Amino acid sequence: MKKISIILIVLFALGCSKDDGGNPNPVAALLSFPDNNQECTQGLEISSTHSKVTFRWSPSVNTDSYDLVLKNLNTQNITTHNSLVNELAITIEKGTPYSWYVISKKTNILETAQSETWKFYNAGDPIESYTPFPADLISPTMGSIFSGGTSQTLSWDGDDIDNDIISYDVYFDTVSPPTNLEDNTSANSLNVTVTAVNTYYWRVVTKDSQGNSSQSEIFQFRVE
Repeated sequence: MKKISIILIVLFALGCSKDDGGNPNPVAALLSFPDNNQECTQGLEISSTHSKVTFRWSPSVNTDSYDLVLKNLNTQNITTHNSLVNELAITIEKGTPYSWYVISKKTNILETAQSETWKFYNAGDPIESYTPFPADLISPTMGSIFSGGTSQTLSWDGDDIDNDIISYDVYFDTVSPPTNLEDNTSANSLNVTVTAVNTYYWRVVTKDSQGNSSQSEIFQFRVE
C-alpha cells in the first residue's frame, strides 16, 4: 500500500511539472512616439546640435525588458538602448532623420519579438522643406545569391515628410560603391540585366521637388 502511495505522489508531481508549461514568449510592442514619417518637434533642447527625445511604445505582454534600436539614416550608425519600461529618453542630433524599432525580451526566454520600424525627422532649425528619408531597399535583400537568370528586379520604398518625391536615381554596378547610373525613375522598382558569376551592388538616390536628395545604403547580391 505504501509503495502504491509513493508512486501516486511521484506521478502527481510529474503531472504538475508538465502542466507548468514554462514562460510564454514576449509579444511585439506597438510604437507610439515619435510619430512615423513625421517631424519630431517635442525634443528637449540640449545644445545647438542635439536634443533629447523621449521614445514611447505600448507595454508588451510577457516582457521584462526592451531593446530600442536606433539608426541615424544619414550616417547609417546603429545604437541599441535598453529599458525596463515602455519609454526611454535619448539624446540625438537635430535636423537628422532616424529610424527605430523595439525588441521585447523576457528573462530566460530565447525568443524575442520585434515591433514595426518607424522613421522620423528630428527637428532642427526651421526649414522650408525636408530632405527625403533615405530609401529602404527591399529586394534583392542584402547578400542574396541567385542561380542563373538574365535579369533581376530591384525594389525599394521612399518616404518624405513633404510628400514631394519626384524621382529616384538607381545606381547599379559590379563595383562598390556603384557609380553607373542605371536609370532615373518615378517608380519603386527597376528591372536590371545580370550575368552569371558576378556580384552586383546597388543604391537609390531619392530626389524631391525642392532639389533635396538622400542616398540609401548599398546592397549587394550575387549571380552564380
